[in-house]
Amino acid sequence: MAVDLLLGLQWGDEGKGKIVDVLTTHYDIIARFQGGPNAGHTLEFDGIKHVLHTIPSGIFHPTALNLIGNGVVIDPAIFKKEIEGLQPFNIDIANKLLISKKAHLILPTHRLLDAASEAAKGKGKIGSTLKGIGPTYMDKTGRNGIRVGDILTDQWEAKYQLLKEKHLKLLAGYPQNDTFDLNALEAEFMAGIAIIKSCKIVDSEQFIYEAQAQGKKILAEGAQGSLLDIDFGTYPYVTSSTTTAAGACTGLGVAPNQVKEVLGIFKAYATRVGSGPFPTELFDENGAQMAKVGHEFGATTGRPRRCGWIDLVALKYAIQINGVTQLMMMKGDVLSGFDSIKACTAYTTSGGTQEHLPYDLSDPSIAPVYTTIPGWEEDLTGLKSEADFPENFRKYVAYLEEQLATPIKIVSVGPDREQTIFRS
Repeated sequence: MAVDLLLGLQWGDEGKGKIVDVLTTHYDIIARFQGGPNAGHTLEFDGIKHVLHTIPSGIFHPTALNLIGNGVVIDPAIFKKEIEGLQPFNIDIANKLLISKKAHLILPTHRLLDAASEAAKGKGKIGSTLKGIGPTYMDKTGRNGIRVGDILTDQWEAKYQLLKEKHLKLLAGYPQNDTFDLNALEAEFMAGIAIIKSCKIVDSEQFIYEAQAQGKKILAEGAQGSLLDIDFGTYPYVTSSTTTAAGACTGLGVAPNQVKEVLGIFKAYATRVGSGPFPTELFDENGAQMAKVGHEFGATTGRPRRCGWIDLVALKYAIQINGVTQLMMMKGDVLSGFDSIKACTAYTTSGGTQEHLPYDLSDPSIAPVYTTIPGWEEDLTGLKSEADFPENFRKYVAYLEEQLATPIKIVSVGPDREQTIFRS
């Protein structure tokens, strides 16, 4: 049985969590394959908003198993709080949530290193969430990391102390390195370790293989967007993991020839959190309106998101490198009330007009080339079917579908799971 992938195609915050929640009824297993608690997947239903950071977005459905894969990095303290936040909803965590032995752990000193490193960059900050993600992946690739499976061994405490001491030596090289309470951070960390030990810890690649052999339907869930990929994103303003389709193979142990559908999610406009290039960013009342109507604040950090018109050059690039087979458009309702809407179809550069993503999007000579599309006044949040689409909204969806040469299968018109329209 093939595995389907669900990915963000912009700079994250596209609405992956909502769509995973909506689609979970069609799958037996939801498997998160990369990232850490720097991701915030927001789900809304029954009048309640839920924000998940590490746990897959299918956890609210009683029929699906949820796997935290080997490509994920886990902060035990944050994981503990996440589990506690789910307790009022009577979720069978013991049987419905599985954790890979090969997933790496974020230590308290990883978070301290992240903060110290970001502060030392001064004006060159990359906009880290300060969750310790980068230093954890650095230890993983440097072959110093601690994995979930290690906490089940007799060597666990010795490994922890050794890595902590290494980090403390590194921290000594930064100014103001003694302003933290490591004992308090460690107490939270160890309490989280106890919670992880109470969960099902599995050889996840074998679990996925056996599930495929049994004909189980599997959806791999990505975290950050494709333009934050460590290789193909707007480097160095990226995350530390592979957010593209390739990351599902390395982050779960899925063979490339086992991937079937690649579901790409994008907003009807564009947003970005933190630093980094953003050619279509708006600094006027249009950008302010998008931010206000779209409630554009980071689910993990609460930071305001930068807003701008949709960038079709960047979207086509993300579709290309991921092999996207179908699209989901989110937050079309946010654009109601604009007299006209713009879409970036090319860039002007010092070398002329360019229709593919440049090597360095930070080049100051880059400017967007726009096509203007008529807007619509109608409120979309109450729409129930494609037949109800206002004419200009229908034309906008059709225009994007033509430009991107990929079918748009789902259109979201609000944050609730019920505000989701499947297109024929």
